[in-house]
Formats: sequence, structure tokens, C-alpha cells
Amino acid sequence: MRIGYGIDFHQLVEGRDLMIGGIKIPHHKGSLGHSDADVLLHAICDALLGAACLGDIGVHFPDTSADFKNIDSKILLRKTHELITNEGYTIVNIDASLCLEAPKIKPYIPAMQEAIAGILGIGLKDISIKATTTEKMGFVGREEGLVAHAVCLLN
Repeated sequence: MRIGYGIDFHQLVEGRDLMIGGIKIPHHKGSLGHSDADVLLHAICDALLGAACLGDIGVHFPDTSADFKNIDSKILLRKTHELITNEGYTIVNIDASLCLEAPKIKPYIPAMQEAIAGILGIGLKDISIKATTTEKMGFVGREEGLVAHAVCLLN
């Protein structure tokens, strides 16, 4: 069994969609990035890759490559799953936390779990997603960005 940890940060800006956990969330700001900037899926990819000792998301999907410009991060998660599966690993569970002031995430968690479970072929009960604020402190508190942390267990 192997444990992996992932973390990702993205700026929040006007004029971009807010993609979190494979779904579009209505908000006046969205994540800025080379891909669709789905902070949660990126953290999960890093956790999975790290557990399998396969580097990180930047190694496999560099932000310098035109191939990944504006790519749907669900595709990156699917490719990450293929990489760890090819190494003989299966996912036991994923535990993730989002840090952002707004919007409130709780109503969207079931849809995120469904999207992730569908890609990874695991059960909804194998994916925990939580959200918190930073109580108005720091760049997250000023709504300049958001953060996701993810931990996974591979067998």
C-alpha cells in the first residue's frame, strides 16, 4: 500500500470558468491556468502520481506544451489513472480538501464525487471532498485564489 499527497493553487480571475472536481460551478470568477485549471483534479493527479512514484502533474502534462492548453482536467485525471494502473496500482480511497472563500462548495460535492468516481472507476464512498475558508485571511481570504489538498491510498 502506498500513500500519496497532492496540493495545487490557482489564481481566481474574471472571465474564466470555475472548474472544480470536474464540474463547472457558477461564480463571477474562475481559475487561471494553462488547462481548465481544475485545482481539485490537479491535486488528486499529484497525489496519485506521487503515491506511485511517477513524478507530478507537471512532468506528465507540462504547462509549456500546446497539447495541454485549455485541456479538460478530467482528461488529465483519466491519463493519470492509466499511468498508475499500468504500474499495477488500484485506488483504495481519496480524501481531499478545498480552501476558498466563495462560492460555497457543499451543494456541488455530490456531483464532484460522481465525476471523479466515473473517471477512476471507484465508489462514491471512496472519495471524500471537504471545503473550508481561511476566515478572510491571506490570498484565499481575499478571493485572489484557491487551494486544494488531496491524499490517496493505493494498493
